[in-house]
Amino acid sequence: MKLDVKKVSSVARELKFEIPKETVTPKFDEVYKDMSKTVKVKGFRPGKVPRNVLENHHRKEAEQEVIRKVISEAYDEALKKENLTPIDMPEIHDVELKDGIVKFTAKLEIKPEFEVKKYKGIKVKRKASEVTDAEIKKTMEMFKQGQGKDDKTKIDDAFAKGLGYPSLDEFKKSLARQMEIEKDRQNKTDVENQIVEDLLKKTKFDVPESLVEKQLHRRLHDYGQQLEKQGLAKEEVNKKIEESRDELKEAVRKDIQVYLILDKIAEVEKIEIGQGENLPAKVIEFLLKEADWQS
Repeated sequence: MKLDVKKVSSVARELKFEIPKETVTPKFDEVYKDMSKTVKVKGFRPGKVPRNVLENHHRKEAEQEVIRKVISEAYDEALKKENLTPIDMPEIHDVELKDGIVKFTAKLEIKPEFEVKKYKGIKVKRKASEVTDAEIKKTMEMFKQGQGKDDKTKIDDAFAKGLGYPSLDEFKKSLARQMEIEKDRQNKTDVENQIVEDLLKKTKFDVPESLVEKQLHRRLHDYGQQLEKQGLAKEEVNKKIEESRDELKEAVRKDIQVYLILDKIAEVEKIEIGQGENLPAKVIEFLLKEADWQS
């Protein structure tokens, strides 16, 4: 087998193949042998159809099957030989079977090669989750407006009872607990974002475009469905999708970068991901333990 590998980019390769006659001919023997067992030809019993009859009636199907087998085997062999890890199925072009020789071109994108440096000891700072009286008062005012009450309505026990609480004090305590839980969740997300932004700043590599396009297509589809549920007309949905395309594409690219970085850390640190576990969440958990917490 002749193989020519062209580096199109850091994550893209073009492989040109030429499979010799001595490899292709036995494949025809295999295909015609299999065909003879299943193909029905008038005047012949199954499995007893002569090769020349099969060639006359089913040459095109035989050629297509031989090409499929040859491409599959040659491509797998090339990946092992060149130590390539594709991230998706290849694009197969310029397929030719002539004089018993098969030629074809495979275009593929591979997992980017990069190192993640200094991912331990990332400086992070967590904000306080305590809720102040001023924040509670502001939220209560918003709550009152949300209930359609005017400014003359007093926030007192009667107001609290109207919301299902025994007293104003109990309402405030419940509200403070809920606000603290939400604030704590936001602060946790903020710390995780600090880790992610630090990793993105330190680690640069090309993202395979096929991954970006596939994820972008999925997100635009989901976004379109959300808009349709809101009752928007098809034309308006399509317009909003096109307006969001560039922004969503960058968000998708960033998400893929983050995933690949965390995947690399998991590989280096031999972090095992169990069934039902989330790789990004587990690696972030590891990085948080290794972080340099600032006061």
